[in-house]
Amino acid sequence: MNVTVVGAGYVGLVTAACLAELGQRVVCVDHDQARVVLLQAGGVPIYEPGLDELVQRNQQAGRLRFTTSMALGVEHAEVLFIAVGTPPQEDGSADLQHVLAVARQVGRLLTHDLVVVNKSTVPVGTGEAVQRVIDEALRVRGCQGLACAVVSNPEFLKEGAAIEDFMRPDRIVIGVPPGPAGARARECLSQLYAPFNRHHERTVWMDVPSAELTKYAANAMLATRISFMNEMALLADRVGADIDAVRRGIGADQRIGHSFLYAGTGYGGSCFPKDTRALMHTAAAHGSPMRVVSAVEAVNRMQKRHLVGMVTQLMGEDLSGRRLAVWGLSFKPNTNDMREAPSRVVIQALLARGATVLAHDPVAGSEARRVLTEDMAAQPGLLQRLHLEESPEAVLLDADALLVLTEWKCFHSPDFARLRDLMREPLILDGRNLYDPALLQALGIAYLGIGRRNALGVARLALTAPMQAAAKALRAA
Repeated sequence: MNVTVVGAGYVGLVTAACLAELGQRVVCVDHDQARVVLLQAGGVPIYEPGLDELVQRNQQAGRLRFTTSMALGVEHAEVLFIAVGTPPQEDGSADLQHVLAVARQVGRLLTHDLVVVNKSTVPVGTGEAVQRVIDEALRVRGCQGLACAVVSNPEFLKEGAAIEDFMRPDRIVIGVPPGPAGARARECLSQLYAPFNRHHERTVWMDVPSAELTKYAANAMLATRISFMNEMALLADRVGADIDAVRRGIGADQRIGHSFLYAGTGYGGSCFPKDTRALMHTAAAHGSPMRVVSAVEAVNRMQKRHLVGMVTQLMGEDLSGRRLAVWGLSFKPNTNDMREAPSRVVIQALLARGATVLAHDPVAGSEARRVLTEDMAAQPGLLQRLHLEESPEAVLLDADALLVLTEWKCFHSPDFARLRDLMREPLILDGRNLYDPALLQALGIAYLGIGRRNALGVARLALTAPMQAAAKALRAA
């Protein structure tokens, strides 16, 4: 089948490469000429395990081409995927200008029947809007006889495991419009996705608005589980419980399960923050406010600052002269994505309080420097105290504390004795709950996680309380 994917970003590039791997003839269109030139040369502009090999293999086999020509893309396509960005606007709503721009181009260029698939994450009603834009462009050209059905096929790809998710999906959600055009679209997509349904039917068919809402509902549910566990972790700290034990206890209930029950520094990335806000905006516009989702978003904002609060509780608001080590910058492992990463909030807050921050990430270092430079454009002097190092050990020398912000595998089993000897103070603030508090206790390392801690960590907190009160009294005097 001839497939065109418009957009060579994260979703579009993974979709194009995976469909080519399945034997489809794929053209991927992007307006960014530099990106297209890079892809044509076999490079990949994003970090996703296995994606570069997949792109190169299918280019060499002649199944995958990259171009800036929308005309070529439309001419080639039996099925055209829209996979362009829908960034959040100031009010939280999704910006659909790129989606609708593609629709206008399709309407102006189309000369044959086509199935248009919305792969971008879009609010309810976008399918109808895209259909109207295409139909109007066809009407102006006098081409109303062409059949063009707009379908919703939201993506459910996890960054860091996107190829696996695409190739072995747990479900394929497709919303088709009513009538003959929808029936033809269903037949076409049934053929396209047939390899995934040979042994088990994974496609869930529905109407277009339901498919659009399904995407937002799924991400909001997962975000809810994360924020719920983060609130439970804060309570666990207060009552002396271990959130990991609680997680295992409730996860054993089959009605709940273990997924997305890990307490941490809050969720980030391109999906959960953007999609929860867009869902709240859509709900408010229809007079049905999402009170639970609003609370989820509020909890997440506070959670990103939780480790900063721990640092100031231990060391005071003025962190001048303090050296703080950070392991992990990307919002999750196996990606260099810094969008909405908790590290951005944590590092900026520490620098603003006078700390020197030494950070290491195995992949995201250059991207982190770029976004942090943008974040602190109004305070460029802060960046002088941020040092991005090439190795995890390099950040530990004379550090007053280590903050773990991303659960990269290379951080899972460090040489704790070496870590203890390098640091000025053997103290770990574990934002991902990677380590065993009892093991670190035996090694003489104070440990404070998210809803987990050892006696040395608790003692550090207890010692600081009177010291903080005394400092406050001195300042007031």
